[in-house]
Amino acid sequence: MHPVVKLVAQRIALGLLLLFAASILIFAGTMMLPGDVAQQILGQSATPESLANLRAELGLNDPPVARYFQWLGGFVQGDLGTALTNGRDIGESVGGRLKNTLFLAFWAAVISVPLAITLGLLAVRYKNRWPDKVISAVTLTTISIPEFMIGYILIYWLAIKLRWFSSVALMNDSMSLFQKLEAIAIPVMVLTLVVLAHMMRMTRAAILNVMQSAYIETAELKGMGMLKIIRKHAFPNAVAPIVNVVMINMAYLVVGVVVVEVVFAYPGMGQYLVDHVAKRDVPVVQACGLIFAAVYIGLNLVADIVSILANPRLRHPK
Repeated sequence: MHPVVKLVAQRIALGLLLLFAASILIFAGTMMLPGDVAQQILGQSATPESLANLRAELGLNDPPVARYFQWLGGFVQGDLGTALTNGRDIGESVGGRLKNTLFLAFWAAVISVPLAITLGLLAVRYKNRWPDKVISAVTLTTISIPEFMIGYILIYWLAIKLRWFSSVALMNDSMSLFQKLEAIAIPVMVLTLVVLAHMMRMTRAAILNVMQSAYIETAELKGMGMLKIIRKHAFPNAVAPIVNVVMINMAYLVVGVVVVEVVFAYPGMGQYLVDHVAKRDVPVVQACGLIFAAVYIGLNLVADIVSILANPRLRHPK
């Protein structure tokens, strides 16, 4: 077997094993939550007979191991179960919510990734000079502030004071693309500011590490300009760590948007999860948790595979 194929197969197998372990933790964590699901659904006035009937109907009397494999088997087949609070199919509800979350994450990535790489290249070009110091100071400031605080600050200035955008990111299928982009403008700004610093600093560090190589010095001695050296020699050889950090931050854009969606009342997966956590709707919490875990592990797996393909030392470990 070719070394690259073997490495990729190992990464995929490890990712599936990690997802399996995450599913066990998610299921066990939700089962250990205090309280009785049947009591939560029927209320305090429920009779013992109605509670017993509902527990039997929900399968709460079955052994935990059997319930886990039944839940996992349904998830693998695309059956996410039924929400306890409204009786709706979780897969149908999650479908629209996940589409909205991916829409928000996509536009945040479209802005943040090129901007972070550009700022990282500028920081390298003007290393230890005022552009480098300004870029580092601003990005470190934004990453040090919680995203909900950034959201409230932007709401105050852009929505209340200047009235440029709406403070609530309401969205539906009847809206045009421009209307949707206008609705998510402030959430996209928040997510961009949150993930920008990490990607920018990793780009800067990776390129500076490559700039210490002998072939970079040779290019300088040949009279090649600094921007051309960075573009043609340093950046292509620093792609692997940059791709890793970009994928990690893209995973955050999908998985870590819970706070941002709650702040802006955005109809995404994060808002859906928080609403049903408050209602103690265990099947919904389990489904959302496993979907988030799958997205995060999948994007990290893509980053590993891209790093293997981009780095000759990983393609040929001998």
